[in-house]
Amino acid sequence: MRLRHALERAGESTAFITVTAERALREAGASGPLRGKLLAWKDVFDVAGTRTTAGSATRSAAPVATEDAPVVRKVTAAGGICLGKTTLSEFAFTGLGLNPHFGDPVNPLDPLRIPGGSSSGSAVAVAARIADIAIGTDTSGSTRVPAACCGIVGFRASANRYDLTGMVPLSPGLDSIGILARTIGDVLAADAAMRGRRATAGAGDLRIVVPDGELVDDCHPDVRAAFHAALSGLEVRCVRLAALEEAQRLLDEHGPLVAADAWRRYGHLRDTPGVDPLVLRRLRPPSGEAELRAAQARLRGQLARELEGAVLAFPTIRDPVPEVAPLKADLDLAEAVNRRILRSTMLASYLGLPGITLPGGLLVSLPDGQDDRLLAVAGVLETRRTSCPTPL
Repeated sequence: MRLRHALERAGESTAFITVTAERALREAGASGPLRGKLLAWKDVFDVAGTRTTAGSATRSAAPVATEDAPVVRKVTAAGGICLGKTTLSEFAFTGLGLNPHFGDPVNPLDPLRIPGGSSSGSAVAVAARIADIAIGTDTSGSTRVPAACCGIVGFRASANRYDLTGMVPLSPGLDSIGILARTIGDVLAADAAMRGRRATAGAGDLRIVVPDGELVDDCHPDVRAAFHAALSGLEVRCVRLAALEEAQRLLDEHGPLVAADAWRRYGHLRDTPGVDPLVLRRLRPPSGEAELRAAQARLRGQLARELEGAVLAFPTIRDPVPEVAPLKADLDLAEAVNRRILRSTMLASYLGLPGITLPGGLLVSLPDGQDDRLLAVAGVLETRRTSCPTPL
C-alpha cells in the first residue's frame, strides 16, 4: 500500500522525470539491508529501460539504457526499490534546481522558494516523503545545497568513493555521488550498499573548526545566528585557514574549475535553441584553468594540515532560500543568485572535501578520503539534535 501510494505521488510530482512503476512493484519484498526502502535516482544515472536525460531536451533521442549503472545495481541487490528518476537542473549545471523542460520541483517547505540544485528532484522526493533515500550528484554543491534548501540530510562523498560508471559526467575530478535522506542512518545504509559493504558506525570526534572570514561573516544575519545556535555546547575554535583564503582568491580570479569541464562537454550547445538560458550564461570558454589545477593538490594538503584533525563547519548557503518568481523574471538576478548560492560549497569541492549538510543547513566537512569519520561525526551531531531552522 505504501509503495503504490508513493508511485502515485511520484507520477503527479515534478520531482520525477520517469517513474519505474513496474520495476518498483517487482522489487517490492526483496531481501537485503535496504529491504523496503524507496529509492529515487537523479536522472544522470543509467537505469535499465529508461532514457538518461540529464535534465535536457537535447538528450531526447539518447539511447535507452540497456543495463543499470553499477551503483544502481548494488542498491537493488541490497533490497532497495527503484521508484524512478528525478528532475535536475539541466546538465546538473546550476544550483537553483529549476528546469524549463521537465518542470520545477516544488520545495515542500515553501512552494514559493527554490528547491536548490542541481539534485532538486532528489531532494524534493525525500523532503516530501515520496522516497526514503535519493541518490544525486555533487560537483559544486548539487547535493548539499538542495539538502539545505529542503531541510534534509545531504552527503557529498569523496570523488572516488563510489563507481561513477553509467553516470553522465559534468566535471571529472570534481564529480561525486551524493546521498539525500531524512536520517544519517539511511545515508549510512545507502553508502554501504553502493560500496558493497556492511554499514559500520565509527567514532565521531567533535573537535570543530569554524573558519574566520567570509564563509561565516558574509552570511545573512539569520543564517549566521542559526549556525552559531546549532554549534552551541560543542568544542569550537575559530581559526584563520590560509588554504581556504588562497583557494577562494584563485576561484574569484579565474572562475570555477567546473566551468572549464562544462565548456569542453557542452560548449558546442552554446547556440542551441531551448537550452536553459541560465546554463547558456555559464557556458563560456575557460580561463586560468592551468593555474587552478596547479594549485589544487597543494592547497588540499595545506588545508588538511591546518585543520589538525578537526572538523570544518560553516553554513551551506549564505542567505535565506530565494524565491522562485524573481529569478524567473530576471536572468541577471538568477545568475547572481546562482553564483552566491554555490560560493561556499564550490570552494569545498575544489578542495576535495566530502561534506554533510544537516537539516537547516549546517555543513560539516573533512579532508578527502575521510568519509567514514565524517559520517560518524554527523551521526553524533544528529543524536545531539545539532541542526538549525532552514533559513526561509
